[in-house]
Amino acid sequence: MSILEELKWRGLVADCTDAAELAKRLASPTTLYCGFDPTADSLHVGNLVPLLALRRFQLLGHHPIAVAGGATGMVGDPSGKTSERRLLTPEVLAHNISRVKEQLKRLLDFETRTNPARLVDNASWTANVSYLDFLRDIGKHFSVNQMVAKESVRARMEDREVGISYTEFSYMLLQAFDFYVLCRDHNCELQIGGSDQWGNITAGIDLTRKKLGKTVYGLTLPLITNADGTKFGKTEAGAIWLDPKRTKVEDFYQFWIRTDDNDVVRYLKYFTFLSREEIFTLEKQHAENPGARIAHKALARAVTDLVHGPNSGNATANDVSVSTQGALIVAEIIYQKNLRDFTEADFENLAKYGHCKEIDRSVFDGEGIHIAQLLVRAGLSQSVGQARKDLHDGGIRVGSMYRTLPDQALPALNRVINFVFPVKADQLIYSRYLLLRKGKKHYVVVIAK
Repeated sequence: MSILEELKWRGLVADCTDAAELAKRLASPTTLYCGFDPTADSLHVGNLVPLLALRRFQLLGHHPIAVAGGATGMVGDPSGKTSERRLLTPEVLAHNISRVKEQLKRLLDFETRTNPARLVDNASWTANVSYLDFLRDIGKHFSVNQMVAKESVRARMEDREVGISYTEFSYMLLQAFDFYVLCRDHNCELQIGGSDQWGNITAGIDLTRKKLGKTVYGLTLPLITNADGTKFGKTEAGAIWLDPKRTKVEDFYQFWIRTDDNDVVRYLKYFTFLSREEIFTLEKQHAENPGARIAHKALARAVTDLVHGPNSGNATANDVSVSTQGALIVAEIIYQKNLRDFTEADFENLAKYGHCKEIDRSVFDGEGIHIAQLLVRAGLSQSVGQARKDLHDGGIRVGSMYRTLPDQALPALNRVINFVFPVKADQLIYSRYLLLRKGKKHYVVVIAK
């Protein structure tokens, strides 16, 4: 199967330049690139589609280049944005680049002898180019009329309140300069990116043709949205990051488990390297018994293992790494077990892999600690006032109550007069654990030390 056939089957081709000619060129190994601007110190799940596309090209014998945007990140891409990006300081940008580079290295193979991935920073060929030289050598090849006609620019210019600064207006030239330099120095003939990058990609194609007399190509990938039209990768808690310090592994796993039934097969194609046969099987199982969530679990395992486990694009639906196994354990305990069935080993696993907070045992002695204060200490509520509101709304579950008061409904406990609800030492499970839940998605295991 060719790379274009693979991408089309997975629904990963939004548009491309001269499809017939590109297909001919990709019949033999081709160098391609995709850029990643370090606007944060971590990539997020929205970056996975182009990043994994690079990996798909590599697995089929092509030569991928990942470009860290040390130069373009200083300006900010207006594509898909309704307002001006916040400019980053050189220090913040350098920090972000160093972190993003490590994530890129985990998802691409830089060690293979045949077609190793390469990682470059566009600041290395841009920083020493003077403004006047850039205007004379690059800017003269661009028509302002054509630039204004690009969707990413036109949309912002039509917004009279926001508009577009000259800084962001110039971004297109910088990205085009990248394509030209990579073609000149590395024989790069293809740029890939999200569909919002079409204007920037075609600008680079035109510049490379004018400067080098060479034909190069562009291919865009669809911007992912959920079945309900909402932006992919955003939750009520914010973006889902690849860095486990920003999004814990078990939360990352749960993000994929909670995929809408209407999206799960599509996401298996987008975000995993499972074969056609494996995905067809999962699709059939999902259609026959969606409640079993077999496809969801396969998706969560595969993506979590890819991002947080071994650097392998060949994992099967049943392969899991140590990190993924930990996330799986947490999911099975927290979201699928009744508290009455929790064993001490379950709590030990939660202490090892889950959201935990150690609290001095003495606070549970005597009269105990007020539940609102405990929620703040555990990090589930930002203040005592917010904790009281959460209690009043019935969104808090105190796990140990199911053991100490099995016949009493918890919502009634949440609404006792003045919320006088002390948590005492004798309510700790196995003499040291307490499970606190806020809504359906947030929990903390309190460990009395």
